[in-house]
Amino acid sequence: MIADAVAAERFMRAAMLGVAMAVEAQRILRVHMGEGSGGEVAVDIPFPDSTVMAAVLDAAATCFPEAIGPPESARQAVLRPLLDLAALAENS
Repeated sequence: MIADAVAAERFMRAAMLGVAMAVEAQRILRVHMGEGSGGEVAVDIPFPDSTVMAAVLDAAATCFPEAIGPPESARQAVLRPLLDLAALAENS
């Protein structure tokens, strides 16, 4: 029973860390977001935020099955689920 409590505590801490990473990714994107040509959303993230963002997306890519392929396409694939997670955290 104690082992279950320890595992539950670790899971809760991992979930809180994941939400914190998602919220930070959302903040970085929001700060550096602009409007591109044709009404598209453009994001230009300078250093050092770009390094943080790449690390977060690379870590997230290991959690989402849709993030398969080269690093850049994997990063693009995890943006939506990551931002959805951050939006859930904002609403709670």
